Amino acid sequence: MFNVTFRIGIHSPSPFLCFLFSSQNQILSLLCVMSTNIYASSPPADRPVRVYADGIFDVFHSGHARALMQAKGLFPNTHLIVGVCSDDLTHKYKGFTVMNEDERYDAVSHCRYVDEVVRNAPWTLTPEFLAKHRIDFVAHDDIPYSSAGSDDVYKHIKEAGMFAPTQRTEGISTSDIITRIVRDYDVYVRRNLQRGYTAKELNVSFINEKKYHLQERVDKVKRKVRDVEEKSKEFVQKVEEKSIDLIQKWEEKSREFIGNFLQMFGPEGALKHMLKEGKGRMLQAISPRQSPNSSPTREERSPSPTFRLPFFTKTSPPPSPPPHHSAARGYPISEDDDEDDED
Repeated sequence: MFNVTFRIGIHSPSPFLCFLFSSQNQILSLLCVMSTNIYASSPPADRPVRVYADGIFDVFHSGHARALMQAKGLFPNTHLIVGVCSDDLTHKYKGFTVMNEDERYDAVSHCRYVDEVVRNAPWTLTPEFLAKHRIDFVAHDDIPYSSAGSDDVYKHIKEAGMFAPTQRTEGISTSDIITRIVRDYDVYVRRNLQRGYTAKELNVSFINEKKYHLQERVDKVKRKVRDVEEKSKEFVQKVEEKSIDLIQKWEEKSREFIGNFLQMFGPEGALKHMLKEGKGRMLQAISPRQSPNSSPTREERSPSPTFRLPFFTKTSPPPSPPPHHSAARGYPISEDDDEDDED
């Protein structure tokens, strides 16, 4: 096993702060395991080890970056050379690319693990190419790569003891990315139409352009309806919560009202006691007092106070004079008066 010195930022991806130490230990253990799988006996000790990794690197993604990271971390002092195949060679042996060769060269040159980029790299590595670039090891995944009439284009490299295997990143590849775009073709066409691309630039017919615009309008209406439904659900939920709260308060108030009513008008309520007390007072006021057994004597009785009504408090007028005095004074005497006098 080689004594691998781990230098963060050169042999590893830029760390996320919260995963800095755990990621460092995991990557270090991975690199140590990889170092034991190198086919050669020992690397040169007097200079940097020149490791070569080649590929198409179309739509450069994290799987490419991880493969180059592993190649860079194979030895303590590694000079990583990356070969990128041209468009002609790639279209001939593998198929059409999304990015042209200049874009792919530029993408690889901006990877932090790469020290040197070889443009127009060969599809199959020859002894002359290996000698020209003074390559010590070739890094690639260990899966046999059948192409250009060969079952494995790296077979002679493995037999020479110059092969250093790397691990593929599952779930990410250029073919996977292209498959996603093809699968959701309509979605991405509508996306780019919204961003200002013309139907001609997207190779879309006039009818399909109108169809995509109509679909976009329908989707906007659906989104608005969905938003209204969500808001209405929230409103209904708030109303239900409010109604439940009101019902609970009403139940509490109704219980309190019923309790007060029963306390006032119930069989043993306060009103019954009030009526009993009022009835007792009325009976006590109406019924006469009980007479004593022996009546007091006349002397023992207290004199009754004289009681005069308010309208009798004034002095009465003097009595009329006798009839005979009236006759003497010349007043006429009625027949009734004469009868009285005869009597």
